[in-house]
Amino acid sequence: MNTSADTAVDPGAAPCAPPAAAPRRKRFGLLSRILLAIVLGILLGLVMPEAIARVFTTFNGVFSGFLGFLIPLIIVGLVTPAIAELGHGAGKMLAATAGIAYLSTALCGMFALAFSLLLLPRMLGDARIDTLANPADSSIAPYFELQIPPVFEVMTALVLAFCLGIGLTLVTKGALQESFVQLRTIIVRIIEAIIIPLLPLYIFGMFLGLTMNGQIWTVIGTFLTVILLVLAMTVVVLLAQYAVAGWAMGRNPLRMLWTMLPAYATALGTSSSAATIPVTTACAKRNGVPDAIADFVVPLCATIHLSGSTLKITTFAVAIMIVTGTPLNVGALVGFVLMLGVVMIAAPGVPGGAIMAAAGVLTSILGFGEAAVGLMIAAYIAIDSFGTATNVTGDGAIAALMTRFSKGRVSGDLTTQDHPQLHGV
Repeated sequence: MNTSADTAVDPGAAPCAPPAAAPRRKRFGLLSRILLAIVLGILLGLVMPEAIARVFTTFNGVFSGFLGFLIPLIIVGLVTPAIAELGHGAGKMLAATAGIAYLSTALCGMFALAFSLLLLPRMLGDARIDTLANPADSSIAPYFELQIPPVFEVMTALVLAFCLGIGLTLVTKGALQESFVQLRTIIVRIIEAIIIPLLPLYIFGMFLGLTMNGQIWTVIGTFLTVILLVLAMTVVVLLAQYAVAGWAMGRNPLRMLWTMLPAYATALGTSSSAATIPVTTACAKRNGVPDAIADFVVPLCATIHLSGSTLKITTFAVAIMIVTGTPLNVGALVGFVLMLGVVMIAAPGVPGGAIMAAAGVLTSILGFGEAAVGLMIAAYIAIDSFGTATNVTGDGAIAALMTRFSKGRVSGDLTTQDHPQLHGV
């Protein structure tokens, strides 16, 4: 029987009963492909001949070179229009929300940094992964190397993006800003069409090499240790955020957090702050946030408030620095967290978009190489949904705080024209 064929409609049937939709085939998502790539890389690394393994090492070298070429363009293409759009937003209301969102993100990053520096050196012990610090030490050499120099350095891209983004807020919106919006579309399409589909193959090659070099169990032990620490810290962060939200609303913070549970669960399933906006907004309203504030703050924070993502990236970055023997420069790490909070505003709306946006500051401030960035991407995506769930649940806390700050000054609805373009993860 052909289930997709058109069926006859009974004229006497009730008009409110639409025909049953065809069942949708379950999508094999990025997380599933990444996990499969990790498992296959470990298993095949035990038996694969070196001559075949070098093919994947060669691909990884070319892919890393292309990613390094793309990172400065990602920064300019994403950060510039993000800053420009914030500047053309809804005045004081937007400025206050953006400031609180950045403060929340930065504080979460500092919290993660402090606990990582305190606990991870003891938890990871003497674990070392030398080939991440120096890929030349790998016994699986590529067949050839392809150098793809970037158009400009990462730090140049950051400064250029800030100058252009701030400059665009000072002039009338016109062709130049539209050009940067189109550039962002191009960059996001490249990430969606090239980087994301090839990531599983890249991660497969990385774990294949780590297995054949005999360092895979160190990597797995590091992953599991850091994941447990991250999950524990997200609980602490949410409790702290809702302690503030409870004070702002004069309500029981634990009851408010419980009310946000549907948004947390939805984000776990979708790994997307943007897709969870309707649920997060409804939960915030049930917590007593006025419609006008919830309808404005929640969609905006889906773009600019990535406290859970910042917590994950900071913790994994410290862990990789420890296992590669990189000196832990506290000043550089603090600067990294503060810059990361800004870069998160520009995270594109694709799975793993936050870590792609963060790759620039990982390389420019912390000195991460391609292999270390690749491992960061794998680690981030492995628990992507938990960071997203923390992000969206925290959006409800910011909406509660804005309710207190805006009391008596907001009436009616803030229209869609008041919102900057949404591109949250």
